[in-house]
Amino acid sequence: MQKQLSLKEASLWASKYLNREITISNIYYLVQYGRIPKIDKNGNILLNKTDLRRYYSSHLKKETLLKKQLGEGLNWDLSFSQYNESQTTKHVHRLHPYKGKFIPQLVEYFLDEHTDHFKKEVFFKPNDIVFDPFCGSGTTLVQSNELAINAIGVDISTFNALLSHAKIDHHDINDIQRHLVTITNELKGFVTTQKHSIVEFEEKLLSELQTFNERFFPTADFRYQVRQGKIDENEYGCEKETEFLRIYDDLIKTYQIRLKQQSKDSFLDKWFLQSVRDEIDFVLEMFKQVNNQNTKNILAVILSRTIRSCRATTHADLASLKEPITATYYCKKHGKICKPIFSISSWWERYSKDTLKRLLQFQELKTDTFQMCLTGDSRNINVFSELDKKYPEFGALARKNKIRGIFSSPPYVGLINYHEQHAYAYDLFHFERKDELEIGPLYKGQGIEARKSYIKGIAQVLLNSKQFMQDDYDVFLVANDKYDIYPQIAELAGMKMVNQYKKPVLNRTEKNRSTYADSIFHFKENK
Repeated sequence: MQKQLSLKEASLWASKYLNREITISNIYYLVQYGRIPKIDKNGNILLNKTDLRRYYSSHLKKETLLKKQLGEGLNWDLSFSQYNESQTTKHVHRLHPYKGKFIPQLVEYFLDEHTDHFKKEVFFKPNDIVFDPFCGSGTTLVQSNELAINAIGVDISTFNALLSHAKIDHHDINDIQRHLVTITNELKGFVTTQKHSIVEFEEKLLSELQTFNERFFPTADFRYQVRQGKIDENEYGCEKETEFLRIYDDLIKTYQIRLKQQSKDSFLDKWFLQSVRDEIDFVLEMFKQVNNQNTKNILAVILSRTIRSCRATTHADLASLKEPITATYYCKKHGKICKPIFSISSWWERYSKDTLKRLLQFQELKTDTFQMCLTGDSRNINVFSELDKKYPEFGALARKNKIRGIFSSPPYVGLINYHEQHAYAYDLFHFERKDELEIGPLYKGQGIEARKSYIKGIAQVLLNSKQFMQDDYDVFLVANDKYDIYPQIAELAGMKMVNQYKKPVLNRTEKNRSTYADSIFHFKENK
């Protein structure tokens, strides 16, 4: 008889088998998504040890295959495969989604003098100043603080600067908590008294969905049968989607729910149901009562994260919007019939609690060092002059000691529109967009002219940065250089490449989960 394990026992066995931590949540994920069949015994989930061994053996084989596939020179240590998601999104790093960011462990790997890894030199030490000219969501700034290193960031995006400072600024937690309680209670009251039909409608809709999904999409069993090829997911999902739409349409008519907004002129008009838009405007109006700007920044990030999750789209298309969804649909991500979002209340409350928890976690780790994200164009910004205006004490230190080096991930050529990914936030807070100043945006493509423009842009950033750095600087750039353009960038910037670390990229959250390799380029002055 095959040995049966509880979730906890399976977690301990897998951790020992793989020689890294595998949590109960990791095991439960495998069950929920049909990777491993479950045994239901008196309401308890049990797993066959043979099934676990089979799954993780194939996982190890995949690792070996990927090493071979990605070629020689691959540094598997830089895959950070030993870390689970909660570790790679620790404390404030998950205050808000951001496409294209690197994980904090990568920063630690190169900046932490105590890290036990391949490099024989220590490039940065406590109280040095590190520079990130493509600051993004502030990962380098946050980890620099944790490592007692000062850091300066620059980003062309106003929203990115807001997000970075929400993470690194000193906050009055009591003030944040007080305002969150007030807004949450007022929002609940608004939803209940002003939108009673939505509340009743959603309660009825959720009840109908639960009954329908339990009958036709028993979670683990359905997923497992799809993976085994016993059910044609597309055909079956389409059939049941059409079947449930009749129930949904009847409820819409019964409760007289208004789905679409009258206008489609802006992002907020197009991508949110009317009830959601009303609640967004209500919360935004309450922000006017907040005097502390740092508190207001945190509230803004929570609201931005909330409305991102409440856009009228399918769960599978959150990262790349297609068409607004106003009806129930078969969701491949969850393997059942899902619905659009009709209220932000539960998401606001969830993200409020999560944000407070993460701020408190980081507060325990913070060091007494300087971090600042400047809004501007890294090709021509005068870093010291802007620091003098925004943070004079840090400006004086930076002028005295100069910047020790760079750790940054420049935009990948023709891959992401960095303003567009947060279009909802720009619309909501009336931020000025500067799409035309992005280097290598998606809309310019990856053709020859786009690559030439990209090479020139990144080189200009490095040339501008050199005037603020120490003579014997070190520059680390994380990039996917499939067009072999970084040697040209180094030459144009008057630098030389002294090393290149090949890093496998695993566990991506986007729909395209294909594995590839990035490079970390190490540049120095070309003397």
